[in-house]
Amino acid sequence: MSVASEVSDRLLKLPEASAVALRLKADQYFDAIQGIVDLFATKKDLDVIYITTTIPAQTIINALEVLEIPLDHIWFVDCISQIMMSTEKRHEHVIPVESPTMLENIMLKVEFLLRRNEGRNALVVLDSINSLAIHNNTKILSEFLHILVNNLRAHGAYTTIFSMQEYESEEIRNMLVLVSDESVQVAEG
Repeated sequence: MSVASEVSDRLLKLPEASAVALRLKADQYFDAIQGIVDLFATKKDLDVIYITTTIPAQTIINALEVLEIPLDHIWFVDCISQIMMSTEKRHEHVIPVESPTMLENIMLKVEFLLRRNEGRNALVVLDSINSLAIHNNTKILSEFLHILVNNLRAHGAYTTIFSMQEYESEEIRNMLVLVSDESVQVAEG
């Protein structure tokens, strides 16, 4: 079974408003994105709010376009492009946040997108906890995750938190256990 299919199948078994820690290896990254955004979100007819703190939103958009995945119901909260001083033209589905340290702004942008598309169920993807841990202290990050996930549950939204296994620490694993309903480790292909 492909990584994309495995991720989608595992997520489809979960109840609405579930929070999932998705533990990946770096070489599974784009396959996992395809499984979440194309297979899972499409089957569930979900809007996707993709919080990117690892690579710029435009890079992910380019990959989705290559895979011929429509962007109609995919929105990005891009926390990394400005800090990287990216000069690329911003896509209309991208909302910038100045820095991954601006956790309150991230929550406000997500809330804005949820309200903007009220009446539609949503999936929020946080890519990745490892990158946020580089930019934020653990106590603040843990509080942010707790508030974000509980707010998303109140909206009936699914939450998927990427964690790159190669860069996980014990603190990150403990944080994920506290906020996630389930931890999914993608099998090696």
